[in-house]
Amino acid sequence: MILCITEKPSVGADIAKILGAGVRRDGYFEGNDYCVTWTFGHLCELKDPADYTPDWKRWSLSSLPMIPPRFGIKLKDDKGIQHQFEVIERLIKRCDKVINCGDAGQEGELIQRWVMQKAGCDKPVERLWISSLTDESIREGFEHLRPQKDLESLYVAGLCRAIGDWILGINATRLYTLKYAEKREGYGNANVLSVGRVQTPTLALVVNRQKEIENFVPTTTFELRTKYRDVIFTSNVKPFKTEEEGQSKLKEAAESEFEVVDVAKKKVKEAPPRLFDLTSLQVEANKKYGLSADETLKTIQALYEKKLTTYPRVDTTFLTDDVYPKCGQILNGLGYYQEILQPLRGKKLKKSNKVFDNSKVTDHHAIIPTGMPAQMLSKPEWQVYDLVARRFISVFFPDCVYDQTQIKGKAGKIEFKASGKRIAEPGWKSVYDWNTGKDNNTTDSQSQGETLDEPKDQNNTLPEFTKGERGPHKPFLGKKTTTPPNYYTEGTLLKAMETAGASVDDEELRDALKANGIGRPSTRAAIIEILYKRAYIRKQGKSLRATDAGIELIGLIKEELLKSAKLTGIWEGRLRAIERGDYSASEFISQQKGMINEITLSVLRDPSNRRITQVVETEKPKKKNSTKGTKK
Repeated sequence: MILCITEKPSVGADIAKILGAGVRRDGYFEGNDYCVTWTFGHLCELKDPADYTPDWKRWSLSSLPMIPPRFGIKLKDDKGIQHQFEVIERLIKRCDKVINCGDAGQEGELIQRWVMQKAGCDKPVERLWISSLTDESIREGFEHLRPQKDLESLYVAGLCRAIGDWILGINATRLYTLKYAEKREGYGNANVLSVGRVQTPTLALVVNRQKEIENFVPTTTFELRTKYRDVIFTSNVKPFKTEEEGQSKLKEAAESEFEVVDVAKKKVKEAPPRLFDLTSLQVEANKKYGLSADETLKTIQALYEKKLTTYPRVDTTFLTDDVYPKCGQILNGLGYYQEILQPLRGKKLKKSNKVFDNSKVTDHHAIIPTGMPAQMLSKPEWQVYDLVARRFISVFFPDCVYDQTQIKGKAGKIEFKASGKRIAEPGWKSVYDWNTGKDNNTTDSQSQGETLDEPKDQNNTLPEFTKGERGPHKPFLGKKTTTPPNYYTEGTLLKAMETAGASVDDEELRDALKANGIGRPSTRAAIIEILYKRAYIRKQGKSLRATDAGIELIGLIKEELLKSAKLTGIWEGRLRAIERGDYSASEFISQQKGMINEITLSVLRDPSNRRITQVVETEKPKKKNSTKGTKK
């Protein structure tokens, strides 16, 4: 008998149907010499401190740092989980071979391997590795099962991540709580100050941006401009600090007519935007629809499980060459979009190296539709699906072509210029302009026609100018005042996490910085949710604001190792190197141990009496029982 272990019951049912295991049992399906069972995500977790020694149950500075000689795992304390584990354990003993059918990623590998280890699995193990849950993809995956040893470095990287988070998170949280948290009656010894390897540098990004805004001092300059034929031209004269400084140049410009000295026109091409990885999808959904990172992750996961989109927890925007032959079939399956697809009919699909590049894909390709019919979707499901579908369609359309015009002029010896552009050939932008049908195929009143809005300033058309023409003009001093940076939104915070705090718009540079981004695509939304839960950040409109507790916490942490996005990004880069087999796992763990030792010594040596008084209430005070005769 062959045992398949999936990560969710719904996936188990899909795989059981394909394999012909049609008999439902308690916790598994059986049939055709297969058994298909499942976990519920994480059944196992790393042991708590008290599991290693009773001395670590009590929070004490003298016990820090706590570093077990060997890390172990345990079942979560939940009756349903324990029952399902017993089912898996029995089936492993019965089977001849195990097929790991967990989500094809680092976290999925860790989840399944821990369960098999806990169950004492000594049977041969193979790996199902698929990017979508369509029947075709599942069948193809079972035809090309991978040996478990091929994924060993992926598992080791996940294990190192979990251990690193345990070492830093548990020790630093106890350390800072015991050292700096204000004791309050009814809450045990103190309120807990939550500190983590990724959450703390992420909070620092929000706090530092907020301080930058609050401390911002605007500066005003005056720029010499002129108005000629209702077009504003800007001079090449350096801006003035005061209006008075600019008066002489203003007068000089007014003494002469305006003359057009050059008219330059050229065509500029703009390629379609990259396909989505998880982070860019979360950014776009937040920008267009106000969906939180967590909402977008849950929504795209639901679309994946409904077989409508491919595996979502990815950090690449590229497809592999073997996907290209399937793209026509996928496009044909996008029934709602057939009208906009008409220009592609009868033509060979474009194959751009900005889309198809094997070297840019490791485990999974970018998020794309599967071509399965999309029906009965909720409003957020449709919004996210529409983003993915249109982005996929657009990469096969021609570039958008602009007519760009630059006019150079002068008034006396002072030079001016103005520029404008006009869409000549919309190309891929037509995919986003198309917004006709109103097929209410959702579970609420959301129309299938709703889509993202393109910028309204695509056209900035100038009137026709002729070289040598002259005429009156109206020079003036235009006031320019610098503005502070914007508060983070969830979308822009995700981008900052991806690039370790660097502000980057260029796609190629963004790709380069991904290697040292903080967190993983699949965990960044959870990190933001933790900061909400701890009340270290809050939403104000779309923007994120640090609370007093969050500001105080970052203010008292003097150890850059804990709050630097750049340093955390370096550790993330090493975890990715472990995943590739290019870095030593033991070296990474050794560094984490050294780091927590260094942090502990630094905090214990702090002679100040700093305290945080406005902190998160992680446990509610016990209510006093007024009933007589009962113990309190």
